[in-house]
Amino acid sequence: MSLPKSLFYGFLVLIVLVGQQVVNRDLVEGVPPKVHGAVINSKMPWEGAIEGPGVIYFWASWCGICESIQGTMSDVLAQTPGMTVAVKSGSNEAVQKYLKKSELDWPVVNDADGAIGDAFGIRGVPTIFVIGPSGKIKFTAVGYTSALGLQLRLWLARFE
Repeated sequence: MSLPKSLFYGFLVLIVLVGQQVVNRDLVEGVPPKVHGAVINSKMPWEGAIEGPGVIYFWASWCGICESIQGTMSDVLAQTPGMTVAVKSGSNEAVQKYLKKSELDWPVVNDADGAIGDAFGIRGVPTIFVIGPSGKIKFTAVGYTSALGLQLRLWLARFE
């Protein structure tokens, strides 16, 4: 590979890495914040904690990227403890209607005003927090995440 081509690819990698740092700079680290919410499609309350390892997934009904990873998230949530948070997606009824239409059986807390997302430092959706065995955030992913990438993060989170 020629030197100019190598420099170009190196520059692209640098831009991606810096971009990820900018996107993730406000996200919480360590123990997730204690927030309270009712899981709209069950009777259980949510205290904002996942007994790790697990995931907390922030999504929105109007988000095309969120829709594209629904299958991945359904697979992960079938195998891993987790909670999902619908960010600024309307009333409880609107979110339940969306879940039914999309055939999703995720546990969902409705964050109609974005307050839970703010507590976690969310600046966009989808955002995924991978929680380790100690209950601390080990990895975050903002934007599209492949099934392999998410499974790798979940596997790595087990090692503390």
